[in-house]
Amino acid sequence: MNFKRTEALKQVKTADQWDIAIIGGGATGLGIAVDAASRGYKTLLIEKYDFAKGTSSKSTKLVHGGVRYLANGDVKLVYSALKERGLLFKNAPHVSFVQSFVIPSYSFFGKMKFLIGLKMYDWMAGSLRIGKSSLLNKREVIEKLPKIKTKGLIGGIQYFDGQFDDARLAINLAQTAAEHGATVLNYTDVTAITKDDAGKVNGLVFTDQQTQEVYTIKSKAVINATGIFVDDILKLDTATHKNLVRPSQGAHIVVDKKFLGNIDALMIPETSDGRVLFGVPWHDKVLLGTTDTPLNEHQIEPRPLEEEITFILNTANAYLEHAPTRQDVLSIFAGLRPLAAPTNSDSNSTKEISRDHKLIKSPSNLVTITGGKWTTYRKMGEETVDFAIATTGLENKACKTLHLPIHGSTTNKQSGHWQVYGSDMDAITKLMTDTPALAEKIHEKYDFRMAEVVWACEHEMVVKLEDFLARRIRFLLLDAQASLEAAPKVAKLMAEQLNKNEDWVIQELEDYRSLVKNYTL
Repeated sequence: MNFKRTEALKQVKTADQWDIAIIGGGATGLGIAVDAASRGYKTLLIEKYDFAKGTSSKSTKLVHGGVRYLANGDVKLVYSALKERGLLFKNAPHVSFVQSFVIPSYSFFGKMKFLIGLKMYDWMAGSLRIGKSSLLNKREVIEKLPKIKTKGLIGGIQYFDGQFDDARLAINLAQTAAEHGATVLNYTDVTAITKDDAGKVNGLVFTDQQTQEVYTIKSKAVINATGIFVDDILKLDTATHKNLVRPSQGAHIVVDKKFLGNIDALMIPETSDGRVLFGVPWHDKVLLGTTDTPLNEHQIEPRPLEEEITFILNTANAYLEHAPTRQDVLSIFAGLRPLAAPTNSDSNSTKEISRDHKLIKSPSNLVTITGGKWTTYRKMGEETVDFAIATTGLENKACKTLHLPIHGSTTNKQSGHWQVYGSDMDAITKLMTDTPALAEKIHEKYDFRMAEVVWACEHEMVVKLEDFLARRIRFLLLDAQASLEAAPKVAKLMAEQLNKNEDWVIQELEDYRSLVKNYTL
């Protein structure tokens, strides 16, 4: 696998024309790149920051049909997502797996209502069903959730859904696209969309943010897959464009696993504001979230609001004995969902808006996709490429991703965080065997090793210190302060691998210290 920025930039310089150019390297853009490249289209993907830097690395880490969407009557979205959940388990088993969830019940009516809904959820998954929902008595709920509050508890329901590592899947999708011939680049900023004499899009201009070199490329189709930033790209196409998207923030906090106490996840179906809250074991910690807060502005590094942190902690306290307090929080993070902008400017509700995706063709033939969710990334890629074919007259080629293995795909199991490397694990092990110094931990309390830094520099297109600590390994999200303690050692080794000088190390550490403030209370 040749997955290096230098090689990708050479490919840009030598290409006369692309079939499909994709703006955006999150879940949606990467899914499109895999679909387009595997069909045989000459494909370019450019991302302003790092792959999955935005919302796509800040999800609740669930591969799910959406129990809440079913309650809202969004049956079509749930049905599609359940099918995609099953396909993801088959195509990327190294980064996705079945997770047991328990809904504690404090009323008979509530218990039966949720059981009926979850039985329908099971049924809709059909042959891709991953488990059977069942009633639990009080004793069984306490066995599965030892830290649950028992006063008034009458039993509960167990159901099964999926969990994954979002940023790891993202980098594996980028690698998969490259393996099928795509050129993918991070840290490249689109500054203009070019058009022919008829006013139709025929390419774009972007700047390599590492060198400030400007590139102009030609492409038969251009796809805007920039999530919460879709309006910024649409304004390059049409200066008078009115915003389609309004961001909704989902906040999370990460605490020690002792606060939940087992391998089962907690699902609270009706919080004080009528939403859903999860307590999910993830990488030996527990992730609590999420919220749904309408915002008027979008940014690449949002911070959870004080009221969101309070809401999550208060809700956890209502259900857990010895619930976590602010002092127990290891990391906080937030992602912004791109929801349809409300037509009524006074509307503040986001929970009723469908999470389904929408495809839009501009008069210039610029294709834009907005909305959607991680679970349906593959289907979104397929539909977007089909839409681009219809819009621009590209030669029609059949979709190949239904059963396409994602880079790293293997059913072999590894312990701890090593699982997410999949079939790459053997090569990382060899690095540690050949050079024992690379087996050294980057932090005494965690099992991350120096070999992972070398691997990421060689094979995972890291550019900044943050890329490694936040997304190639998930250290920033798991324990922000500990990741900062490990940063100097990591930066030094990265500099050696990437041929950077001491000034680079100093700047990266300064940038990372500033970033960590966003992830700590």
